[in-house]
Amino acid sequence: MSNKALDGRVTLVTGASRGIGYQAALALAKAGSHIIATARTQGGLEDLDDAIKAEGGECTLVPMDLKNGDGIDQLGKIIHERWGKLDGFLANAGTLGEITPAPHTTPKTWEDVMTINLTANYRFIRSLDPLLRAADAGRAVFLTSGVAQTHRAYWGAYAASKAALEAFVSCYAKEAEVTNLKVNLLNPGATRTAMRAKAMPGEDPKALPNPSDLAPLIVEMLSPVYKANDTIVTFRETVYFKA
Repeated sequence: MSNKALDGRVTLVTGASRGIGYQAALALAKAGSHIIATARTQGGLEDLDDAIKAEGGECTLVPMDLKNGDGIDQLGKIIHERWGKLDGFLANAGTLGEITPAPHTTPKTWEDVMTINLTANYRFIRSLDPLLRAADAGRAVFLTSGVAQTHRAYWGAYAASKAALEAFVSCYAKEAEVTNLKVNLLNPGATRTAMRAKAMPGEDPKALPNPSDLAPLIVEMLSPVYKANDTIVTFRETVYFKA
């Protein structure tokens, strides 16, 4: 009989085809959770499926573009029909856009960044909330960034999307205070990902932690024993509670 921490749980991971999402999904599966993995890249999802199955885990692949809000709603319906609940949600998918002066941000870049980083997560909350509340110990974690607070020059669209996400998720977390659902934000900091390489092309990636280093913290935050709510957790730094 297995005694894995997440046995019997179902967890949805967005942006699961590479980087933090891939490593988190693999770690969650190793801990016993069935993984619903979404991403645009079919090949990356298939690689994840192979890795999870090699560890004896189970995975359901859902290739999708998060710009498709109706597709997000449809996924919620499918989860309801198959499982009737959702134990964990890792909102990992995101896009950087362009590092550029604020007036040079193109309408397309602005719309893409806001749609993927903010609007898609609103649609997921709207679709998944009844499923997360139906679980005995629903857990939701949304990835944010330090630029949501520091407002770094040239990062306008990305910083604005993450600041808005933090505000929306914090409101949602407060609404969940009297339920079994816990909602938190995670700032992974500088991590060896493709997005980081695009943002900081001159940086030595070997000096950064791997996404796999972050995975145990994500497993902890999505586990039933994690009791914090409405917090921002910064990887390898302190936890600070939102006012």
